[in-house]
Amino acid sequence: MNTNVTTPTHAVLLRRIGRLAAPTTLVVALQVIGQLAETWLAARQGTAALAAWAVVLPFALLMQMASAGAMGGGVVSAVARSLGARQPDQAAALVLHALVIAAIAGILFAVLLAGMPHWLFGLIAGPETAAEAAPYAFWLFGVGAIPVWLTNTLASVLRGGGRHGLASRILSVGGFVSPILAWFLMEPCGFGLKGAGMAVAFVFLASTVAMAIPVLRGSAGFVPILMVRPRAALFSRILSVGLVASMMAAIANLTTIMVTAQIAAHGPAAVAGYGISARLEFLMIPLAFGIGSALTALVGQAVGAGDWVTARRTAWTGGLLALAVAGSVGLTVSVFPYGFATVFSSDPAVVAIAARALTFIAPACAGFGVGMALYFASIGAARMRWPVVAGLSRIGLAVGGGWLLGRHFGYGLDGHFIAVAVGITAYGSIIAAAVRPGVWSAPKHVA
Repeated sequence: MNTNVTTPTHAVLLRRIGRLAAPTTLVVALQVIGQLAETWLAARQGTAALAAWAVVLPFALLMQMASAGAMGGGVVSAVARSLGARQPDQAAALVLHALVIAAIAGILFAVLLAGMPHWLFGLIAGPETAAEAAPYAFWLFGVGAIPVWLTNTLASVLRGGGRHGLASRILSVGGFVSPILAWFLMEPCGFGLKGAGMAVAFVFLASTVAMAIPVLRGSAGFVPILMVRPRAALFSRILSVGLVASMMAAIANLTTIMVTAQIAAHGPAAVAGYGISARLEFLMIPLAFGIGSALTALVGQAVGAGDWVTARRTAWTGGLLALAVAGSVGLTVSVFPYGFATVFSSDPAVVAIAARALTFIAPACAGFGVGMALYFASIGAARMRWPVVAGLSRIGLAVGGGWLLGRHFGYGLDGHFIAVAVGITAYGSIIAAAVRPGVWSAPKHVA
C-alpha cells in the first residue's frame, strides 16, 4: 500500500461520489421512469401480456445488468486501474478487447433468448405465456442484444476514464425516447407487447453510434488502439472481474426466475403479482448503480495506485449512502403497498398478491441497496469472492427457503415472499461484512 497518500475524509469522498454519481443518477431516473412506463403499458395489454412481460423481465434485466454493471463493471475497473497505475497505453488497448467481449456476449443472448423462446419461457410459465412472450423476446434480444452490449461497453470505457457525465448525457437521450417510442409502437401502431422490444432495439442501435463517436475521439482521456493484436492478459484483466460479476448477475436473475417458476403453480395472477413486487427490487438496481458506477471507478483508481485505505473508505461512504436511499424507498412502499401495486395493474387479484408480496419484500430494500453498492465497489477492487458467496446464499435461501416455507410447512405464497426477503437481507449482509482490511488489502494474490 502507498503510505505517502493522505486518506480523504468521508465528506471529501461523498463529494467525489456525488460528482460522478449525479449524471448516472439522471440516467437512472429516466430508466426507472421507462421501466415503470413499460410495466404500465404491458398491463394495459391485459393480464396475459403482463404475465409474459414478467417472465421475460429477469432475462431483460440480466442483459442490462451484465452489459452495464457486471461485464461493464469489469471494463470500468480494468480501465480505471490502468489509469490509476499511470498506464494509458494499456487502457487504450483494453477497448478492442472490451468490444470483442461485448459482441460475443450479444450474440449469445440473441441466439439463446430469441432462438428458443417458446421452449425456454414455456418451462417457466407454460406454453400460453411463452407464446405471448416470444415476439417481444425476438425484438428485445434477437435485434437488440448486440446494440445493448456495445452501447453499455462503450459507456463503461468512458466511465473508466471518469467521464460519467458524457456517457450519461448520451444514455439519457435514449432513456427519454424509449418509453415514448414503446407507447407509439405498442398502441397507435398496434404492435402490442412486442412494440416494447422494438423500441429497445431501435434506441440502442442509435445509441451505439452516438457512444462510439466520443470514445474514438479520445474523450475517455485516451485514444483507443483498435489495430492491436489481441492479448490474453488484457482479456483476462476484464474477464477476471467481469465473468464473476456476470455470474453474480445471472444468479440474481435466476433467483427471480426460479421463484417465478415455483409461484406459477398458483396461476397467472400470482406470476403477474410477483412480477410487480420483483419490479421494486429491480428498481433498486439502477438506483444503486448510480452510486455503484462511481464506486467502481473511484475504488479502481485507488487500488491501481495501491491505496487500499482510501478504497475501503470510499466503498463504505457510498454503501451507506445507498443504504439510506434504498431504505427510504423500501420503507415508503412497505407502508403503502397497494398504492405501488395499483400503479401497474387494475386486476384486483394481481394487486392483492403484489401488495402482499411487497409487505414482506420492501423492508429488505435497505440491505439490498448497501449490498449492491458494495458489490460495484468490489468490482472496482477486483475482490469478488465474498460477493459470490453472497449471491449463492441468496438463491439458496430464496428458492430453497421458499420450497420449505411455501410447500413443506404450508405457508403458501407468503412462504415464498418471506424467503425472498430473507435471501435479499443475507446478500447485503455478507457483502458488507467482507469490506474489511483482511479482505480488502494488498494481497499476495488476487482474491
